[in-house]
Amino acid sequence: MSYTAPRFLRCTNAVAEDIHRFSPADDLMPEAADRWVRCIDVNAPTQHVYRWLCQLTVAPYSYDWIDNRGRRSPRTLTAGADRLTLGQPFLIFSITSFQPGRHITGRSRPEFHRVYGDIAVSYQVIPRPEGTTRLQANACLARSTSPIIRFALAVGDKVMAGKQLAKLKVLAEQGR
Repeated sequence: MSYTAPRFLRCTNAVAEDIHRFSPADDLMPEAADRWVRCIDVNAPTQHVYRWLCQLTVAPYSYDWIDNRGRRSPRTLTAGADRLTLGQPFLIFSITSFQPGRHITGRSRPEFHRVYGDIAVSYQVIPRPEGTTRLQANACLARSTSPIIRFALAVGDKVMAGKQLAKLKVLAEQGR
């Protein structure tokens, strides 16, 4: 029997529509052993929120003392960070596809497989009718990742991705 993390670890602020929404990461790993969905509503235009997503090529925006060697993630937009290229580093991933104003998708780089396994991730910005944005991060984990590692990663991702999305929300809403 295959292990899947409990829903409270797999989903953060996600409703059925979010859970069932297609993500480009789903194409990268159609036979995923586990799939996580993290969401947050942002009171800012979609293009501006997307611009902040591009900042993830610069810094992690979660707990900097853990995953950024104590350096503070920038609180202003970095010039040129929105000029993405395929293969570009993006957190622990390499960018495999992107659509300006819509999504950034990547797959974990080989040097991180030993710790994290093979993961596909997609960050999407979804426009809302009232001019706000739904920011959604989906992660798909390979079947080759052990159940114990998947559980530990689910716990860590719940905390780290939650902090990351909350920071991006605050910065985008400040309009910087």
